[in-house]
Parts: sequence; structure tokens; C-alpha cells
Amino acid sequence: MTQQQLLNPLARKLFLAEQVRRLDKTAIEECNIPGRVLMKRAGRECFEFLLAQWPNPEKMTVFCGGGNNGGDGYVIAALAAQSNIPVQVLSLVDPMTLKGDAALAFQYALQENVEVLPFSSNVAAPEQGVIVDALLGTGLSGVVKPEYRQAIELINSSNLPVMSVDIPSGICTDTGAVLGCAVKAQATATFIGMKFGLTTGRAVDYVGELRFFDLQVPAEIHERLTPFADCLYLDELLSQVSDRAAGSHKGDFGHLLVIGGAEGMGGAALMAAEASVRLGAGRVSAATQGANSIAFLTRVPEVMARSVSDVHEIAPLLEQATAIAIGPGLGQTPWSEQMFQAAVNANKPLIIDADGLNLLARDSYAQMLRSHQSADCILTPHSGEAARLLGVSTADIQNNRHQAAQQLASKYCANVVLKGAGTLVITGFENDQTVSVCRYGNPGMASGGMGDVLTGVIASLIAQGFEVDLAVKLGVSLHSVAADQLANQYGERGLLATDLIPVIRALLNNVDDSFHD
Repeated sequence: MTQQQLLNPLARKLFLAEQVRRLDKTAIEECNIPGRVLMKRAGRECFEFLLAQWPNPEKMTVFCGGGNNGGDGYVIAALAAQSNIPVQVLSLVDPMTLKGDAALAFQYALQENVEVLPFSSNVAAPEQGVIVDALLGTGLSGVVKPEYRQAIELINSSNLPVMSVDIPSGICTDTGAVLGCAVKAQATATFIGMKFGLTTGRAVDYVGELRFFDLQVPAEIHERLTPFADCLYLDELLSQVSDRAAGSHKGDFGHLLVIGGAEGMGGAALMAAEASVRLGAGRVSAATQGANSIAFLTRVPEVMARSVSDVHEIAPLLEQATAIAIGPGLGQTPWSEQMFQAAVNANKPLIIDADGLNLLARDSYAQMLRSHQSADCILTPHSGEAARLLGVSTADIQNNRHQAAQQLASKYCANVVLKGAGTLVITGFENDQTVSVCRYGNPGMASGGMGDVLTGVIASLIAQGFEVDLAVKLGVSLHSVAADQLANQYGERGLLATDLIPVIRALLNNVDDSFHD
């Protein structure tokens, strides 16, 4: 989803399949928009979106299933014929068995002399033009059936550009999981309500460019349903950041303590601390091991780094802190365990990442954290760390990222940032819980230290007194948007975590970034 798409408030509301069906039903029954009109609008939007991506295609091959998804495909085929684009439909369902609006769409295609052929295992893959995937819609819940698998594999083997209608066939609308196999599209047009499953999990590798179309359905029908989740929008979050008072001093903006940097892993804690001080924390201290304090002094002298050997030495630092970040480079040694226990028992706002999460996966520490009720806690795992925390496989996490994030929030009584493509943010608890998806970010972020910088960003905002909900959502968005800006300027490969820090600072201060001109 592009920045332009995020300008549309409706595109930022994310719904489950059942909710989208209710929106569709409301549009038909209460807004008096006939289903066939919605189908024609969907077909028209798809067709125009396709031509915008691939002008003047030599041919169009439309794979149609049953139901309304197939109906959309027949409308697209009819519009192609009207535009004198050679078009062929390969149908996995006998068109004569179609009912309702889908049957009308089939008749529309016949009127335009569209060639409709039954799909079989003997059909060869198209060799030119563009493919339209109108096989399976939002109703898919089980594993893809064999005949549809054959069609999907044929589409994927063609090496032709593919546009999916509403959702790539084989993707679960509610989780983003691949249900056996799925069409790998270069573009996806989705309608009426943005589907949550298109924004996270494995789906992000299948949807390509995602475009939302409301089909001229009145916006007020969306207000009758509480969205399952929302997409983070940086401009909206930044509008909640107030200017600093003219008479401010460093004591007004908190004291963050970063704990980490076992022997040989000082860089992780250093990056978190540097990000924190650059994002505006009034004071930043670091409790680390051995010679790491020299590296801090050399790289960021503004951070008050101290070599700490035991809980007695860290006690005064914990007492002074207004917020604590623990985990970057922490290790899993006896020293690490002492630091972790001391941080949790300090009962202050706490951000846990990296090895802090690995220690938390031990039952004794989980129980300790659950008693950490009087202050805010934020966990920032990637899928591997989340798997260890829940005692499942990484594949289990990726197959239902939202469920995993909610389980983490419940098990540890914490706010959760489940990192990855389509990072999930869960803040609050029980009835006040909110779910958000970060649609910013790019594969260039798959490099060491990115999570450490994110920890420092969020921790800095917490230390400065930002409300937890805003601090987490804003921190995640700033981090990913900065990465996007750098990738757009220099490319994704070679993007370093520390490259992001000056860009994040510029974004937060709403000034032009002159560091990378």
C-alpha cells in the first residue's frame, strides 16, 4: 500500500472476511446498491488498475472460479473484449451452474464474444500478455482443492504478470497464511473493506502492489462496524506530538537506562542508546559490561555508560531511571539473568527486546513479569523470539501472526510489537486493546541492529513521557518510514541500522533530512 493509499481513511481500516461480507450486504440491502452494480464497479476498477500497470497487453487470460470472485473475472473479460484486447477465460466451474450476479456477469462476457474454455490439467500456461486471477475469494477457509492448486501452479509457472481480484487465490483473508498454495501476484485490487490478511504474514510476498477501491459505497457503513485493526499512518501520529515548551530542561524529558552489551555484544546496546539520545530523551545511561563503556564514550559521549558487574552496582541506575530498555546484546549468562531480574523488579516502564526476550521465555521469568502490573511493559519480538516465548514453531507464528501477538499480550500482560513484514502492534488490554499494522518498511531492514535501534526509539519516547499507545505506534512508524526513505534514495541492499537514526530524528522534528543529500 502506497503513502497515497494511506491518505484514504477507509484504506486504513482493516476487516476480517465476515465483516467485509456484512459491509457488502449492508451496501446492497440498506444503501440500495444492487449486487450486479457492485460487481460491475469492481470489474471496472480492476480493469483500469490492470491497464495502469501494464498498458496495451497483447492478451488477457482470466482464470475464473465460482461465486462473485469469478463474476468479477467475467466482467473484466467483457471489458477487455470491448477494448479490443484479445481475451480468454479459463473456467474452473461450469459457467452454466453460476447463480445470481455471477451468472449475469457470465452472460455479459458472452455478449461481448469472450471465449470461455473449461480449465483442465491439459491446459498449457499462457505465453503472453497478462493474467487475471479471479479463482478464489474471501470465502476460502480450508486448504486449496487439487483442481485449483493445478490452476494456481500454472499461473505461477507462466512468468507473466498477474493481477489478483480482491485477494490472491489461496491466501487466508483473516490471517495472511498460505492455504496450501497461492497465486503470486504483482498487483491486487481489493474492494469495499480492506482485508486484514492482505497486510501481514506470508501474504505480503503474494499481493504485490495493493490497491483499495470503495466501489462508491457510502463511507458511513464502515462506521457501523468496529474494524478488526487499523493501518498506522505516520502523519496522523505526528499530529499528536506537541512542541516543547520554551523553558524546558533535560529533566523534563526523562532518564532512560539501557541495559545490555555483554562481552563481545556491546554494539547492540550502543545502537539502542544512540537512538534514544538522538530521539530526545533528556538523559540516557547505559549499564554494560567490560570495555564497552569505552566504545560508548568514543561513539556517543552524551550517553552516560557504566560498566556494571552485579545488581548492587546497577541499583542506583535503576532508581534514577524513568524508563528501562533491556535486551540488546544482553546475552544469557548469569550476569544477564541478574540484570534482567533487577530490571523487572524495578517496576518501571520496561521495553524488552532480543536476549531479554530469550530470558523471558523461561517460565520463572514469565511469572516475574506478570506481576509487573503497576508499570507499562512492551515486548518487541521477531517471529523466532515470539515462537520461543509461546513454545511453538516459527511457522506457527507466521501462519497466524495476530493470534500469536494476542497470546503474547495475554500471557505476559504486556504491549506487543511483533516485528516482520506487516509489523503488528498490540497495545492496551482486554476491552481497551487495539491492533495496528505497519504497512511501511522494506526488505532492506533485514540487517543486524534494526531491532536494537527500534528498541531505542520506542524507549526514548516512553522515557520522554509519551503515552505508551502513541510511543509504540509512532516509534514503529518512524523506524519503518525512515528505512523506506533511505531505500528509495540508495536502494535496499546495504541499509544499516544506524543509517536510520538521523532520518528518524528529522521525521520526528518534521524537518527536511539534510544528512543524506
